[in-house]
Amino acid sequence: MNDEHAVSANGKSVQGGGAASTAAVAAVYVWDLPVRLFHWLLVASIIGLFVTGKLGGNWMEWHKLIGFFTLGLVVFRIIWGVVGSEYARFASFVRGPGAVLAYLRGSFSGAGSDGAKPYLGHNPLGALSVLGLLAVVLFQAISGLFADDDILMRGPYANAVSGAISAQLTKLHKLNSDLILVLVGLHLAAIAFYFFVKKENLVKPMLNGSKVADGSTAQAASAQKRPAPWLAWALAICVGVLTYLVVTRAFG
Repeated sequence: MNDEHAVSANGKSVQGGGAASTAAVAAVYVWDLPVRLFHWLLVASIIGLFVTGKLGGNWMEWHKLIGFFTLGLVVFRIIWGVVGSEYARFASFVRGPGAVLAYLRGSFSGAGSDGAKPYLGHNPLGALSVLGLLAVVLFQAISGLFADDDILMRGPYANAVSGAISAQLTKLHKLNSDLILVLVGLHLAAIAFYFFVKKENLVKPMLNGSKVADGSTAQAASAQKRPAPWLAWALAICVGVLTYLVVTRAFG
């Protein structure tokens, strides 16, 4: 939130420019169930991948299986980012460099500009975090399919490429895991910054799906069309089957 448009915790007052005024506020359903499930399953998967990778030994078989599951998760999220609900769609939150810079200026200056306005969905900076994490996790999952450490871990497609390419992808797979840690650390730092400095809880909406907004914003958000509930389940099943066929090399 910023100084120009700060909604109180009890959801009954709005203050702007030092003068208090009363305005109707309401809880808005922002994060749909598929987005929330994806988020927390990805959190669990990343933790599982790092733990099993560090333990090694027989745990590497679990590492491989969790990697396959993570691949399916990311593919699902990418498709859901095209056909899903309003705030899940990339088109609703991915913006250009100008919007990101304006948001940063507004956030740190507190100026009443478009850059400082609150966002129901991902803000321009958060959008970069989403895209960055999706990209590095997707690369990690794909590179793992071709990796071969000559000891415990051999991806299903390791013999589909030359030994040199497999070795290079194995090296990048290990280096990319460090990049994932960096991005996760930045993500957690951003959550802490918003909670302690901007007084905005980003975790709670990812649990219950709702955010508080003023009446006009809430009304506009409620008018957004949502996809049929069966679409997410149908997509999850299709992606699951496709992922299984890919990792078992059913296509050769």
